[in-house]
Amino acid sequence: MDLTPFLSPWVLGLFGLCIGSFLNVVIHRVPMMMERDWVLEGTDALSDTEALTRCGATKAEADTLAATASAQAERMEKLPSFSLAAPRSRCPHCGHQIRWHENLPLLSWLRLGGKCSQCKARISVRYPFIELLTGVAFGLMSWRYGPQPMILPWCGFLAALIALAGIDWDTTLLPDSINQPLLWAGLIVALLGWTIPLGDSLKGALLGYLSLWSVYWLFKIVTGREGMGQGDFKLLAALGAWLGWQMILPIVLAASVVGAVVGIGMKLSGGLREGRYVPFGPFLAGGGVVVLYTGQAQVLAWMGWSSLMM
Repeated sequence: MDLTPFLSPWVLGLFGLCIGSFLNVVIHRVPMMMERDWVLEGTDALSDTEALTRCGATKAEADTLAATASAQAERMEKLPSFSLAAPRSRCPHCGHQIRWHENLPLLSWLRLGGKCSQCKARISVRYPFIELLTGVAFGLMSWRYGPQPMILPWCGFLAALIALAGIDWDTTLLPDSINQPLLWAGLIVALLGWTIPLGDSLKGALLGYLSLWSVYWLFKIVTGREGMGQGDFKLLAALGAWLGWQMILPIVLAASVVGAVVGIGMKLSGGLREGRYVPFGPFLAGGGVVVLYTGQAQVLAWMGWSSLMM
């Protein structure tokens, strides 16, 4: 079966718009799902009176904490189910349930004028932005590398990076539920011969993780503070698994330069509050995307490393 018509830039771009609509749900809900899991894990731990006493609590204190935790766990279990599929999307201002024709990627936001159909509260421009970004990213893959089935795994790679960048920007979290599958997927597609040689993929994952892990611990030993989250070196490991060990330094350099410029700009404009920092994950993801579209040969030529070509 000839899949070329279905993998053309326009068709793949339209498919990307639909995926972008789903990514909006992922970006919004995954951190909330993580918080629920953390609360439940915490209540389970606090319900263990023996563990509490081993940690120094008296029996009375342990019993009190366990009772409070158990009551909280019961309240959490009575909450409505919350996942990527349920409940259905609603307006956060008035609770209006979004109807199917109000949820068409990009078109619905334009038709509604960026406002809720019921309460007229403004809908963030980020929703159509994520949809458009994903559509353009998918379409560019077909335009850059041709309408071939091998670009589909790369579209999945791009979708995961967009979700991770959005979540990290909002919450400074890089969920393992996306990071780890992205890493393993990179190794698997390399094993199947769909992307880069498996050796380069393994080296990329190892170098990506250890490079930022080393920086993290060196900074912590010198300053006593954490300079980045551990999700950052998991993300760089995933990028290395997909793009190869040769691309680790170009990705980090690009992410560092752009991140510094954005951070300084936000600081000068008052957009960065005291004590807060700009998450590094979106810039790592952006560096990976730039390397992907530019191509390994061109990146290595810019770096003067043409001899490292696979």
